Amino acid sequence: MQAVELAVLDWIQAHLRCELLDTVMVFLSWTCNHGELWIALALILVVMRRQRRCGTAVGWALVVNLIGCNLILKPLFGRIRPFAFQPGLELLIPPPLDPSFPSGHTSASFAAAFALKTAGSPLWKPAMAVAVAMAFSRLYLYVHWPSDVLGGALLGAAAGWAGARFAGYLDARWHSQSKNTPET
Repeated sequence: MQAVELAVLDWIQAHLRCELLDTVMVFLSWTCNHGELWIALALILVVMRRQRRCGTAVGWALVVNLIGCNLILKPLFGRIRPFAFQPGLELLIPPPLDPSFPSGHTSASFAAAFALKTAGSPLWKPAMAVAVAMAFSRLYLYVHWPSDVLGGALLGAAAGWAGARFAGYLDARWHSQSKNTPET
């Protein structure tokens, strides 16, 4: 399986690499090095009164994703990144030091997109486009195996759904309690 995954990454390098994509993929990947893009989106939405529920859905999805991806799965699998198997390859970004599986950039991006979809926001469509581009950037940059990206997308989808459901539960509970609070 590893040979097939390396062949996919090598094909991308041989057939799709160009100056424009080098610049775009490095920038896109940079926007989510620590989830910055999605954290900023969550904060912006929380500040907007009508979008607050969607913002909290994205926020909770990112928390669920962080726990599942970075605290549980990456240490559990400890997978070596693909560039380690291609010593002559010059990376466009500094080599990530954490384990490869699952892709954190991909999982955070899919978590945000699926949280928005589950919360009923029309923003899920552009967020999904960015998530797909983010997933591709990790392959383009040779820092993840295709199965890392697939695993990240699946984990992110689950985290997005769970985060949005939890945010909905908390919202309903808060509204229920605020209606039952006697006025003084």
